[in-house]
Amino acid sequence: QVMLRNAAAKFVGLSGAAALRQTVSSGTPRAASFTALLNRRWMAYTPDRMWNVYLSGEIHSDWRELIAEGVASKQLPVDLSSPNTSHEDSDDCGAIILGDEDKRPNYDNKGARMNALRTKTLLEEADIVVVRFGDKYRQWNAAFEAGYASAINKPLIILHPPALEHPLKEVNAFASVVCEEPEQVVQTLEYVITGRLPPPRTPGFTPMVDRLKAK
Repeated sequence: QVMLRNAAAKFVGLSGAAALRQTVSSGTPRAASFTALLNRRWMAYTPDRMWNVYLSGEIHSDWRELIAEGVASKQLPVDLSSPNTSHEDSDDCGAIILGDEDKRPNYDNKGARMNALRTKTLLEEADIVVVRFGDKYRQWNAAFEAGYASAINKPLIILHPPALEHPLKEVNAFASVVCEEPEQVVQTLEYVITGRLPPPRTPGFTPMVDRLKAK
């Protein structure tokens, strides 16, 4: 079955490319023909699946809620997960469940190890990892999880305001996509999963192929 599916994928890819050349040469609007072709190829050989997306990073803004709302509004087959976003609970869980500690390092160690059960499991199950860095606090956990995700070859989407471009340049270098707003994360997921594109972000956008033709 796998061999047949791969063969079908190759066949659709070749016939699809030929169809695209034919529709473009015949004068059919390029965007419309390409979208139709993309949808055809998607339906032809991509199985239905639920995408696991892990949302790592700062817990002081509503960026997770905005991504969840966007995913829901576009009806994307995405299952979102995250670390425990209650700062107090993630600090106190070990001492509450296993017993109190007088010294802060021991207190923190119990909680950190318990939280790691969740974060490590969800990171390793994720298809895509989104890591958000805010400009208000130093997010050591976010940096660690970005590095861990990269080490186990998880695709990374990094989300941060433009002002953090320089301090995060090494992190960004390992990301597949770097976004500035939660909406861009949703649009990226929509494109990756369905092939649908939003209106261009840049006013007056002209595709590169059209720019080259104009020269």
